[in-house]
Amino acid sequence: MIYLLEDDESIRKLVIYALNSQGYEAEGFEAHELFWSAMEKQLPELILLDIMLPGEDGISILKRIRRDALTKDIPVIMLTAKNTEYDRVVGLDAGADDYISKPFGIMELTARVRAVLRRNARGQTLSEYSVGPLYICPDKREASVNGEKVSLTYKEFTLLCLLAENPGIVMTREVLLDRVWGLGAERENRTLDVHIRTLRAKLGDAGHLIQTVRGVGYRLVEE
Repeated sequence: MIYLLEDDESIRKLVIYALNSQGYEAEGFEAHELFWSAMEKQLPELILLDIMLPGEDGISILKRIRRDALTKDIPVIMLTAKNTEYDRVVGLDAGADDYISKPFGIMELTARVRAVLRRNARGQTLSEYSVGPLYICPDKREASVNGEKVSLTYKEFTLLCLLAENPGIVMTREVLLDRVWGLGAERENRTLDVHIRTLRAKLGDAGHLIQTVRGVGYRLVEE
């Protein structure tokens, strides 16, 4: 699946049509709210991201993608009407895999898409974690306890992955809030505690592996 975030309807329809004609499954979004909603339901193999967007610009979206443990390795190609060296450098420094300036040819776009997907496939490694009865595979977005799959929401799974990537290490409330919700200064938000409580309940026999470090945050203990 390829996602395109582009507010220009004519460009969006043309790119989606071109990708579909090349055998790719693709979906386009005109607003960042629709894009983030889709990301919570299914993660794409590649993102085409316009830099000039209303509300939340492409660079800000790219930075959020790179901060998230679940999305940080998804390749991103920036699409923009800007054509200065400064804008290209900003996009690439923020973590873009490639950069195409408008107007662009459809053949060039599809060629860039193929190239980035090939590079990503060669460099892709399967990460997985096993802690006691708990098994987590971020790349497949799967979690199981004692061999039984556990159904988790996007944010619950993101939380679990962050804890699993840092076994035994206390993840502070501030870090978890920023990485999962991007809440910044909202340090007293109870959303984190509610999600941790629900996550523990869903994990059942493995729920106790998530420990509360009072006044600091949470950690996943190793058995």
